[in-house]
Amino acid sequence: MSIKYKSIKMMRYFNNFIFLIIMSALTGCANNIDVDVYQERPMKNIYETAISYLENEDYIEAATEFLEVERQYPYSEWAEKSIIMAAYSFFKMNDHNQTIIQSDRYLSLYPNSNNAAYASYLIGMSYYLQIPNIGRDQEFSLKALEQFTSVIEKYPDSDYVNDSKLKMDLTYDHLAGEEMEIGRFYLNQNLFIAAINRFKIVVTSYQTTIHIEEALARLVESYMALGIITEAQTAAAILGYNYPGSEWYKDSYNLLQNDGILPKEDTNSWISKAWRSVSPI
Repeated sequence: MSIKYKSIKMMRYFNNFIFLIIMSALTGCANNIDVDVYQERPMKNIYETAISYLENEDYIEAATEFLEVERQYPYSEWAEKSIIMAAYSFFKMNDHNQTIIQSDRYLSLYPNSNNAAYASYLIGMSYYLQIPNIGRDQEFSLKALEQFTSVIEKYPDSDYVNDSKLKMDLTYDHLAGEEMEIGRFYLNQNLFIAAINRFKIVVTSYQTTIHIEEALARLVESYMALGIITEAQTAAAILGYNYPGSEWYKDSYNLLQNDGILPKEDTNSWISKAWRSVSPI
């Protein structure tokens, strides 16, 4: 037997040996992998199991089982119930992203169902609960307002309208508070024009919030610092008309009086026009 032939034969033995080792390793790995085997189960059993998990506050397992109902019995009546219940389970575990995903999916599949208002409300609440502290990006605040507005307009007779209105008011307060904080910062830095621009947003966009009295008073302070007396008088006059017992009005009145002037509305002022466009007096 030639040396060349022996070499080829040995190489074949070696390759076969390596192949057997690789296949053995792969087989061993396969035995250790959990394979997701489809197991058909009665629909009622799956749903009842999900409810049991929900009652025991095991929300992850509840959501998993509710979605399993839809996976095994898509487009059934129970599938519809299960999607919204899965969204609720995710909401209870504060998984806002999955709450929004499942609620959006529910609305796309069942836009005219009795639970559509609730799905829309869950989306709004998921954005609302992610609203950050003042001083950070307010994207979630704006998304929450948009969604609660949708609940009110699309489902005016639903049980979620009143709370949507309340959450909108609180969100507006939050946004106004953001503007006030920035405005105060500019005011303390004697950047009066920048401060006025922030307080102006509150007067023009957030008149019904808890920050409106301070915003008007800060305008008095800012305009007095700039020597723009008629605007300061107008802000003080509107503050006095609407909140005569306010401590902010007392401070504004005293600030004007120190310079020998009194509150007086100039109807041509942007403050007067903005106020009357929302709150006629």
